[in-house]
Amino acid sequence: MAPEERADAARLLRGFERRFLAARALRSFPWQSLEEKLRDSSGSELLLDILQKTVKHPLCMKHPPSVKYVRSFLSELIRKHEAAHTEPSDELYQALAEVLTAEEPTHYHRSYLLPSGDSVTLCESTAIVSHGTTGLVTWNAALYLAEWAVENPAVFAHRTALELGSGAGLTGLAICKACRPSAYIFSDCHSRVLEQLQGNVLLNGFSLAPGTDARAQHPAPRTLEAEHPRVTVARLDWDTVTAPQLAAFHPDVVLAADVLYCPETVLSLVGVLRKLSACRTDQWAPDAYIAFTIRNPETCQLFTTELDRAVDTSLYPSRRELDHLLQVLTVQRKHPLQRWDRAGRQGPSGKRRPPSLDQAHSKWKRLGASEKGGLPDLAAGCGGAVLRPDLCQPL
Repeated sequence: MAPEERADAARLLRGFERRFLAARALRSFPWQSLEEKLRDSSGSELLLDILQKTVKHPLCMKHPPSVKYVRSFLSELIRKHEAAHTEPSDELYQALAEVLTAEEPTHYHRSYLLPSGDSVTLCESTAIVSHGTTGLVTWNAALYLAEWAVENPAVFAHRTALELGSGAGLTGLAICKACRPSAYIFSDCHSRVLEQLQGNVLLNGFSLAPGTDARAQHPAPRTLEAEHPRVTVARLDWDTVTAPQLAAFHPDVVLAADVLYCPETVLSLVGVLRKLSACRTDQWAPDAYIAFTIRNPETCQLFTTELDRAVDTSLYPSRRELDHLLQVLTVQRKHPLQRWDRAGRQGPSGKRRPPSLDQAHSKWKRLGASEKGGLPDLAAGCGGAVLRPDLCQPL
């Protein structure tokens, strides 16, 4: 095989590997490229390589994916093979036979490969709504926010991050593995979500700091030399938590993904952001990054309206994923005695506004977003190619 053909085959294998491990929709796989390869005499060997990179992948052997998903994937792979070759593949049929009679469990695993070669593996519910919550599965905004974080590690490096509504934990685990925070607090309020979240933290090799209630959180002093961040899973009810309880986390960065799905949650989230904006009276309030898919424009409008009433904000360009608009915005409290313009020019107090907002804006523009929104070219960044494989050409 010529060097160029080997490189093409390697890219195809990586595309199948990343999509399969993350259990992405089968329609997102590079089937057309595979069909072209199968017309060559080396096609059967390529299929076996794909089998090893997907169903037989070490991560899948250790952390099984959905049985239904594996069954559908193998059936499609066999169809592609039979369309190009008359001889059946014993290996493919054997793999399919192993899952035909298997029962679908209530939980399965997804894995996301990071640029470092490390991975994030999550145990999730097979049902979108389970035990009265949608927090037992990963939603698209978490993928976007995780991707953005991996591409912008300086936002989190050696800082304490508090995540609101962590759900299955993808965003936080990606940050903990790729961005070197000194401490990371996962939080949610549903007991089943917290139970699964704790399991996913342990599954990815982190130990949990003592205490899982917002009223008892007092993170230890930061240590830049620590190999792993101090990780905490906290029960946090947005409606009842107080500013002093939030201040006890000492957050430098606050983030949330896909937590805006009804007016009630909007008002609760804005209330938490208001308390956070005032929880560090001697310093600047923590930076906040909120990623969400706009399913109902009225809910989005309510959020921006209520947020504008509660705290001073700066909104940055949105990103569009197919028909769903997703926004990442930065919330930054202005200095209580001085209002700053967007350029961060010096005011009468002689101090300068922290550069976080302007830096976030420039980073956002480097990702390729236009002022009118629109999805950046994710293939240009390794985070996009890894964490969102269905929206880019694999590297």
